Amino acid sequence: MILQNYAEGHWVAGSGNYRSLRDSVTGKEIAKTSSTGLNFEAMLDYARSVGGPNLRKYGFHDRAYMLKALASYLMSRKEELYELSYSTGATRKDSWVDIEGGFGTLFFASSKARRDMPDGDVHVDGELENLSRGGTFMGQHIALPLQGAAIHINAYNFPIWGALEKFGPAFIAGIPIIIKPATVGSYLTEAMVKMIVEADILPAGAVQLIVGSTGDLLDHVGCQDVVSFTGSAQTASKLRSAPNIMKNSTRFIAEQDSLNGCVLGPDAAPGTPEFDLFIKEVANEISVKAGQKCTAIRRAMVPAKYMDAAAKALSERFEKISIGDPRAKDTRMGALAGLSQRQDVLDKLEILSAENPIIIGDKDKFADGEGAFLSPIVMRCDDPLNKSAVHEVEAFGPVSTLMSYENTDEAITLLRKGGGSLVASVFSYDRSFTRELVLGGAAFHGRMLLADRESAGESTGHGSPLPHLVHGGPGRAGGGEEMGGTRGVMHYMQRTAIQGSPTAIANITGEWLPTAPEIKATEHPFRRTYHQLKVGETLHTKSREITVKEIELFANSTGDKFYAHMNPDAASTNPFFEDRVAHGYLLLSWAAGLFVEPAPGPVLANTGLNNLAFMTPVYAGDEIKVRLTVRRKKRRTEDYGEVGWDVEITNQKDEICARYELLTMVAFEDPYA
Repeated sequence: MILQNYAEGHWVAGSGNYRSLRDSVTGKEIAKTSSTGLNFEAMLDYARSVGGPNLRKYGFHDRAYMLKALASYLMSRKEELYELSYSTGATRKDSWVDIEGGFGTLFFASSKARRDMPDGDVHVDGELENLSRGGTFMGQHIALPLQGAAIHINAYNFPIWGALEKFGPAFIAGIPIIIKPATVGSYLTEAMVKMIVEADILPAGAVQLIVGSTGDLLDHVGCQDVVSFTGSAQTASKLRSAPNIMKNSTRFIAEQDSLNGCVLGPDAAPGTPEFDLFIKEVANEISVKAGQKCTAIRRAMVPAKYMDAAAKALSERFEKISIGDPRAKDTRMGALAGLSQRQDVLDKLEILSAENPIIIGDKDKFADGEGAFLSPIVMRCDDPLNKSAVHEVEAFGPVSTLMSYENTDEAITLLRKGGGSLVASVFSYDRSFTRELVLGGAAFHGRMLLADRESAGESTGHGSPLPHLVHGGPGRAGGGEEMGGTRGVMHYMQRTAIQGSPTAIANITGEWLPTAPEIKATEHPFRRTYHQLKVGETLHTKSREITVKEIELFANSTGDKFYAHMNPDAASTNPFFEDRVAHGYLLLSWAAGLFVEPAPGPVLANTGLNNLAFMTPVYAGDEIKVRLTVRRKKRRTEDYGEVGWDVEITNQKDEICARYELLTMVAFEDPYA
């Protein structure tokens, strides 16, 4: 089988220089791949001139719904990918992380975008900045999609997840994607991209695929493109220094393999839940995906007094792990990605074991087989502060080292000696120790897991990057980050500060701002459906006078008898008040009474308040009134959307007493009409 590239909307096989891809278990050839003959400059032009404009015809929510539909379609065909994944050496459990974990990142990216981003084409980044005394000149940060292409160069260990965890944020941003999987395992990525194309959900030009060398692709990148890479530090450095990337300041995101560590706390003696968690996680990180994970634990730090117990517990756990063909039901650990990958691990192991002895595992056990198998290997280092290789050399397979430490400072020093990592874990129930480890080690890590008995039942573990949180790290780990919810989307957008009047800014953002023109409501806004409501539509209510009797009634009914509401003498000594003051929540309740339309209609529910601020005290005898304005709108389901209302409560002097954003769910069609 010859794999195909997907270039400029067509499936194209390479024209020569084929590379053979072999089954990691049997060693048999299963495919050939090449990208020879592709016009990489034309692929970039196609992404920019066809894919980009097609994507940007839609808003963030539109693209989010496409992503959700795509994830559902891929999930319906997952078994085809599971079957193919066995050839990579992955067990069903390993493949679940790659395949369904990858689809899960798309579902999450869709949901997060619909929750946190506007239902439009301009993302408002942060709060409005008042730049003038009179409020007529303001500043606002916005973010818009870059006008180039996203080039995603992925590692071989996760052919599906590695592509999709980058794909989701870039697609939400509105930038077309060129996927370049590692050649090893690219047959799995190709199968997935074929499904994406067959689904016919995405706009033309949104995705392309290269299943061979990238050729001169990076010679044609510009300032609007993004290159995102996952793999070794050596390859990242080579790509990052490409002349065009440096010349054009092309965004380059690197997520590199790192010497991730974990620390067993001094309180976590054998027999404690934390000790058991430590052993379980270290064993999992060595055996899952045969240790081929960028987040895998390479350096496990243990109090010197527990080293023997930790080594014994790990050895006993590995005795229960069966290694073999991942298609077999009793197999718990499969093969490495290929024989060349196994040889690379053995070469690195030679360097590491020259410094520290192997105490668990036999590196020669599968030497004569055709499959790329390797037993779990654990080394022991009793003097890690004076050793170098263990902090510099990574064997990217089922290999880890137990390292002893004497005190907290030593543990922190050992974590830092990794030179920057994707993740570190702390297994301790001692809050003081955990806090010291985080304060001392966080600057060297992109993520830190605090593992203990309280979170054990629901924790996703050391090696599970989640789309909610950033995935990346400083130093050796590459200095970049991926995923992280909306943060991940921002990597593919340009943040720009716009300055002008509230009217001019509101015209750009699609969100109404105070002092911008209002649209006079022709009927009560609560009688209007989601689609009928217009941003800026405003209702001004009648006024209502506050009395002492009503302040006391509210106090008695709620139990809030704070002295400033009940005692005029005490209130007058308060630097913020002149007399007894009305409750802030009384004002909110009365405001609702002033603007609410009580009859059934399209407004379904009040779901919350944002940014509530009390600004001018209200006393008995004052009159309050309300301005209710449609500030922004977001679709939530196929039947209703969220409307954010700017609510301003003023007194008889037109002084602002309170301001907040009211959130309501409003139906697309009036269910009571």
